[in-house]
Amino acid sequence: MKKVVIGLVVVLVLGAVGAAGAWYFFEQRITTFAATSVGNTAPIVVEIPPGTNPRGVATRLAKAGVVSDEDLLYNWLRREKLGPKLKAGEYEFVGPLTPPQAIDKLVRGDVKVYRFTVPEGLRWDEILPIVAQSDLALGLDKLKALATDASFLKRAGVPADRIEGFLFPDTYTFPKGATEEQVLRKMIDSTLDTVKKATRKSGVTLDVLQTVTLASIVEKETGAVEERPRISCVFHNRLKQGGKLETDPTVIYAKMLRTGTYSKNITKDDLLTPHPYNTYKVKGLPPGPIASPGGAAIQAALNPLDCTDFFFVSKNDGTHVFCPDYACHEAQVEKWQREYFRKK
Repeated sequence: MKKVVIGLVVVLVLGAVGAAGAWYFFEQRITTFAATSVGNTAPIVVEIPPGTNPRGVATRLAKAGVVSDEDLLYNWLRREKLGPKLKAGEYEFVGPLTPPQAIDKLVRGDVKVYRFTVPEGLRWDEILPIVAQSDLALGLDKLKALATDASFLKRAGVPADRIEGFLFPDTYTFPKGATEEQVLRKMIDSTLDTVKKATRKSGVTLDVLQTVTLASIVEKETGAVEERPRISCVFHNRLKQGGKLETDPTVIYAKMLRTGTYSKNITKDDLLTPHPYNTYKVKGLPPGPIASPGGAAIQAALNPLDCTDFFFVSKNDGTHVFCPDYACHEAQVEKWQREYFRKK
């Protein structure tokens, strides 16, 4: 009996030693696996749906080639207790990466993002196709429907019944699955935030709609950033006198609304045709923006330069010469418009 007991003890000890050895060997495999880089420089995109458990994550990453072994990744995730920290989303892996480096993206929620850039000074009908053609695969028809939906505009905080001017020019990043409404809301919020944070000069009482409207005119009048506060000063001086802004970009915009066709060519009839956006015929600001202004134009609208100018004339190189009175203005028109083009 004593020999039997001793035999059982020996078997149990050997079994324990063997199990410990197997466990140690497996742990070493996991540790080696975790320290070994896999992959190449070609991007690998993997989508982790919401609710995916650690085993599902390991399966997807192994099948995509992000890691070399599904079981070892699963056991490493269990060992490190990372299961509850993994976040769903679409991820892009550019290797070679070790498993911890790959999993770190899921823990941080560093999802793949899609970018598009909206330049300054575009109209809403020019901006929406840029958004629709991005890799977000958004619907142009749905974007247009939202942009003309009064209830959506009200919910989004647009102080007008048109979205014109409130799609802020910028580079945007969104993850896969962003909706048309989310994208437009972000662009609108950026405009409203920019107006809110801009420095407002003492005595400037423009509300949000008036600010974006004036900023859009400043944006279209000059591409020279340094000129914008002075261009704004000219318009503020005219507004203070209750006069007409007489700015060509608004006439171009009015013509587009009247004819349905955009053209930079202005005729005498265009200048004389009454329209709410024709600032040669109506006093003060037009009813709303004529394009989407950038941050510099918005800042200029609220913080104009101190000046005595009432006129400016293009020098045909993107900049202008400024004048305090009509005599000076006529002389500059003769020099930079009539004489310049006669010589040319």
